[in-house]
Parts: sequence; C-alpha cells; structure tokens
Amino acid sequence: MRGVRELLPDLIDAGLDAINPVQVAARRMDAGELKREFGSEMVFWGGGCDTQRVLCEAPPEEVRAHVRHQVDILKRGGGFVFQQVHNIMANVPPANVVAMLDAVNE
Repeated sequence: MRGVRELLPDLIDAGLDAINPVQVAARRMDAGELKREFGSEMVFWGGGCDTQRVLCEAPPEEVRAHVRHQVDILKRGGGFVFQQVHNIMANVPPANVVAMLDAVNE
C-alpha cells in the first residue's frame, strides 16, 4: 500500500496544516518518522490505531499496546487528534473497540 509521505512537503508548502487519515500501515508512513519530519508543521488527525490489521485481527491486549505506542509518539509536542486510521468495520470484535478506547484514556 502506498502512502502520501512523498507528497507531504509540497502539500505543506501549498498550505496543508493537517492530515487525515494517517495510514500508519502504508509504505513510509511510520508515525515516529512522520512526527519527527512534519510534527512542527502539521496536525496528525488519526493514526491512533491501525484499523486494517491491528484493530480487526489482534487480541485486545495487543490493540491496547499498539494504541498506547501510537498515541505516545503522535501526541509529543501537540498536534495530534486521536482517531483510528479509518472507519471501524463490522468484523472488529467489540472487545477490541473497548481496548482501543481504554488505551486512549489511560
């Protein structure tokens, strides 16, 4: 899966100040790298939980750990609005949604 990473410098130059979604499973869309390179120039609206792989497939403990990790990275210095990467689909176990929300509120 391709990300928009390569386009971000030009989009910022054009006035972009927030990105949604933040597709953390896409190529070159690592949250830490994005935050280091662009965190002072834009808001990351999303990226708090990978809905493609983690939220729908992982056990609740892994979801919780993943969300804590993502939030710890993206919240540094501000400029982060928690949201999962995309919509929560019907195949997501309810326990995983609870784990995601609990992790954000810890």
